[in-house]
Amino acid sequence: MDTKTDLLLYLVYGADSYHQEAVFSIVSAVARLRESADTAVRIEVFADRREPYAALPVRVHALDGITLSRWRAPHGYHFRTKHAALHAVLTDGAEPAQRAILIDTDTFFHTSPSALFERIAPGTLLCNRIGGRYADMREATLYRTLAPRLQSQRLADDDMPLLNSGVIGLCRGDAPLLQRSLALMDELFPHAEGAYTLEEFVLATAARERAFCLSECPTLIHHYWSRKQLFRAKIQAWLRKHGQAPLTACALADVAAVSDTLPRPPAPQRLIHKLVTRLLPAGQRQFSRELLYGCYPHANEFDRACGPVWWDKALANLRERHDVSNSEIERWLDGFTLRRLLGEHTAAIRRHLKHQKAN
Repeated sequence: MDTKTDLLLYLVYGADSYHQEAVFSIVSAVARLRESADTAVRIEVFADRREPYAALPVRVHALDGITLSRWRAPHGYHFRTKHAALHAVLTDGAEPAQRAILIDTDTFFHTSPSALFERIAPGTLLCNRIGGRYADMREATLYRTLAPRLQSQRLADDDMPLLNSGVIGLCRGDAPLLQRSLALMDELFPHAEGAYTLEEFVLATAARERAFCLSECPTLIHHYWSRKQLFRAKIQAWLRKHGQAPLTACALADVAAVSDTLPRPPAPQRLIHKLVTRLLPAGQRQFSRELLYGCYPHANEFDRACGPVWWDKALANLRERHDVSNSEIERWLDGFTLRRLLGEHTAAIRRHLKHQKAN
């Protein structure tokens, strides 16, 4: 039996990208734990595949289709699995965790995970971030469809704080909060019109109903749910470099080099891009500026790896604004001015965009 009483939990299944995110998040946790010599935290993973975690100091629980179906029931709601998984470890009689945190895969740690556990106490729910008031989202689906029902039952008033559930942390004795959130999820799902964030909304509702204190940790981790492709590119570059030996001193040192900043050119360089692209026809300017974002020679190797993501974004944004054919884009890239601006990157951009257009 593992005697460590604080449990950091991941829930991972599906595409390779989710497993890649989880591996890097776990390695960042290990790196920070080693820096602070913390030994009180154990890491466990519910996963549909064991092999991505073979080199990591984690315990993997096999996640099969039967368990997933049970955790998603009765409505097949994908995110219901989060509350079910955390409830399972908090009520496990064999290896009890006194405090447990379920953390999303698209995260990495700025400090030791122990700092997150310090923000959990009886009667306190740890989340990633405390949001605005329920009344602030009057135009949103979850207010329009659920507010009359919840307010008539005195379950959610306009002042109820919302939250982001990229982190969910509770003490063992507070596991009944998750039973309540699961019950609310099952009750409200048919009325929520498929609202993506129902899971974290019912967690906020259950916490409000039971007068839990809310705690948050936005400065202790980075949760990159926004601009996900840019951060995935950084992580995939780290994995290409260290994936075979993720716990070497060099690999752990490089964790800190995967920063939480968006890899954009500095402001003066962006101004230069804006000025020089004025030499191009108006319809090409934003497309060209976004291509140039991906050409900037960042000192950080993991930021440089994000270049193709900017090129993808340039193409996607162009498609949203204009009906431009592939042959016309080819003509733009053949143009003297744009070729000079893109310089040595022109051929790589052409190959990348050709591949993206083919897909």
